[in-house]
Amino acid sequence: MNWNEFWLPIKLSLQVSVLSSLTVVLLGVAAAWWMSRKSFKGKTILETAFMLPLVLPPTVVGFVLLVILGRKSWFGQWIEWLFAAPVIFTWWAAVIASVVVAFPLVYQTMKVGFSSIHREVEEAARSNGANEWQVFRYITLPLTYRSLVTAYILGFARGLGEFGATLMIAGNIPGKTQTIPTAIFVAVDAGNTTMSWAWTGSMIMISFIMLLLTRRSDQ
Repeated sequence: MNWNEFWLPIKLSLQVSVLSSLTVVLLGVAAAWWMSRKSFKGKTILETAFMLPLVLPPTVVGFVLLVILGRKSWFGQWIEWLFAAPVIFTWWAAVIASVVVAFPLVYQTMKVGFSSIHREVEEAARSNGANEWQVFRYITLPLTYRSLVTAYILGFARGLGEFGATLMIAGNIPGKTQTIPTAIFVAVDAGNTTMSWAWTGSMIMISFIMLLLTRRSDQ
């Protein structure tokens, strides 16, 4: 077995998962806090849109991202102008795909966490002179610590296992955009059972550890 060939997808997958999980947690926490505290017309429609990637086939999500980020869209052209290179078929595209598909899990987890906090606790802090940032930092976040840990781990694990959307917008370029799921797909297609089992085993081990950490954070 070629060890360099074996480690490259694992290294890239971990790199993508770490960055995407940090990004999606920031976005998910902000969105969940805002949605749990605000009431406005169209809230149900917006929340449904937030949850949509959870039920859509990954290839559909990938196709939509391909259209949005591609060179024919104004947004894709703006990104290419800003970074002097297109984002499609780079490992950054894999990060974006992971963020999108993991967002509903992180959002829903944090929304449940924020909804479990008694408003009287936050109001008491405000009545004692705390501003909104202080209430969020010293009251809200500590009370939702377990939800935050769970949300991060779920976001990490979901990004690690992302396949369809990643394949659509990042491709499967060995050493550049090939993650563990796409590497397994290619290895199986080529009949390389040894590498297929090696990558599958590594995926199971990493996912098991992350889920075990989630269970421990709930205790």
